[in-house]
Amino acid sequence: MNDERYILKTYNRLDLEIDKIRGNYIYTKDGRKYLDFFSGIAVNNLGYDRDVIKAMTDKMQDYTHISNYFYDSDRDELARILIESSMEGRVFYTNSGAESTEAALKLIRKWGKENKKNKILTAKNSFHGRTTGALALTGQKKYRKDFEPLISGVDYFTFNDSESLASMVDEDTAAVFLEAVQGEGGVIPLTNEFVEELMKLKNKYNFLLVMDEIQTGLRRCGTMFAYKNYNIKPDLILLAKSLGGGLPLGAVIVSKHLENVLSVGDHGSTFGGNPVACAGGLAVLTKLTNPIFAEAIKENASYLYKKLFSLKKSYPEVIKDLRGISMMLGLEVGEYALMIKERAMKEGVLINITGGTVIRIIPPLTITSNDINLFINVLEKIVSTI
Repeated sequence: MNDERYILKTYNRLDLEIDKIRGNYIYTKDGRKYLDFFSGIAVNNLGYDRDVIKAMTDKMQDYTHISNYFYDSDRDELARILIESSMEGRVFYTNSGAESTEAALKLIRKWGKENKKNKILTAKNSFHGRTTGALALTGQKKYRKDFEPLISGVDYFTFNDSESLASMVDEDTAAVFLEAVQGEGGVIPLTNEFVEELMKLKNKYNFLLVMDEIQTGLRRCGTMFAYKNYNIKPDLILLAKSLGGGLPLGAVIVSKHLENVLSVGDHGSTFGGNPVACAGGLAVLTKLTNPIFAEAIKENASYLYKKLFSLKKSYPEVIKDLRGISMMLGLEVGEYALMIKERAMKEGVLINITGGTVIRIIPPLTITSNDINLFINVLEKIVSTI
């Protein structure tokens, strides 16, 4: 059944009815096979990983849900690994990236009230979610305009523009939300120059720095968290997408100096930290913290970039720019983006467009050199005819 009558149309769905996923390949009911090069928008970062699936199914034999009043060993162990991989503090579990943003927003509001700071700054062209609080923090008018008025006290600086940020920061600034790589904004990484000024302003005005790692985190950008590619010390880290290995799971990592801001009853989530999702998340983190796997990601990311750079040199009239970090890359192809996406799909490769003109390349971290070669061959076949 492939029927639109019962699903609210908030997505332009592809004409694909999925039968199964194996490794990095999607198989449809009508017998087609596709190399997945956007990973469910950075969710299936390990492809279809049998260790993750086994961890989930094993947990389901014991129970599928317990109240957050009770202890669960997988949930606690996952939190420990997240803390040891980031900064000293504590974890609050959610079910999605937007929920992680909302939880952080509540903490910031309470901290800001205690410290007489009310303003929140976020970057233009950023994306932090579609719920009302997260939407207010999303620096794209096209997403906000039909739902305003949203929460007050939010302003938008120009990404990577130190002067723009400096002109807005003052003693009233409670927090700055930031992505290490703007995904929806066109796959644009932070510059070191901007980060240097950001940290100077943070030290001067004592605002909270929130790193949105929902898409960039968990080795998508090589390091466990993308902010570790820079000289950044965050106060809050937002996670979701790939954390649950395909099940809904998000988290807010709260720095130690903030761990007592929210007290019992201030916030909660019935399903946040679901034990089955946490069992999957623990399997995901076990793999991501394996140094052999981390090195394989690094090698394949380097090979992918090398191949794409060569393609850009060969077809500069089509590929205007190549940017990004590790396994989160963007090809600026202008008006050809949609055509390239559609033709790639016909050739058995699924890719994603962001910003209308950028091919967003976010493959599973488990891709092989053969997968990369297939992708590059398809891409070259297309751009060579433009």
